[in-house]
Amino acid sequence: MTDAETPREDHVLVEVTVPAPADAVWAALRDPAKIKDWFGWDADTLKDEIDFIFVTHAAADEATRTVTFVGVNDRYEVEARGDASVVRVVRSAPASDWSDVFDGMIEGWISFTWQLAFAFARHPGQPRRTLFFSGPPREDRLARSLLGLDAAPAGGEPWIGPLGPESAAGQVWFTARHQIGVTVDAWGDGLLVVVDQPPTDSKPRGFAMLTLTTYGLSDDALGDLQARWQAWWDERFETAAPGC
Repeated sequence: MTDAETPREDHVLVEVTVPAPADAVWAALRDPAKIKDWFGWDADTLKDEIDFIFVTHAAADEATRTVTFVGVNDRYEVEARGDASVVRVVRSAPASDWSDVFDGMIEGWISFTWQLAFAFARHPGQPRRTLFFSGPPREDRLARSLLGLDAAPAGGEPWIGPLGPESAAGQVWFTARHQIGVTVDAWGDGLLVVVDQPPTDSKPRGFAMLTLTTYGLSDDALGDLQARWQAWWDERFETAAPGC
């Protein structure tokens, strides 16, 4: 049987409800100026990444509000639900391809789609600024544990307690198998997304990625936040780019 004849299955990788009309959400998937408000994190390469993924290597079907990506079996779908929208990422792949192995692309879709929902729900039209950290822990503990999020309540529940280098309050925004997202009041009602990759032969202590999304912080406040988290991170993690 050829690859073209191999039966394929559709799996929903992530699905969220966004409190905004479908046309507005669709624009956020098609306009690079809007995509930067939820996709990825601040980096010199962000603009090029957005252009590569969503412009030059994407095909949009306006009628069905579906975006497909060149060379990738994943697609974004936007479905109108009255004044709200359902946004999902769907992967079509042979049944034999589905496994429990950590998939960095899937985890990225989960993080970014929840960031999209957060932007619409809490900060529509507002610019964000982010901090990003990635690398393996120096000891055999997941980032969620090191951050103090092991006992975080269920999604939607308020929480208050230690968070890395500071005490914080907020709400659990989402949980997934390898991720957790919590809002942080002190960051201008910001968002922390934590991704924990389990240990592997090549990464025996695992690998962590933290994205800190902030709104309305002054340059000094953002600089102070960067300094606190950098010092906390350097004590507990090595620094490496995702995928390394």
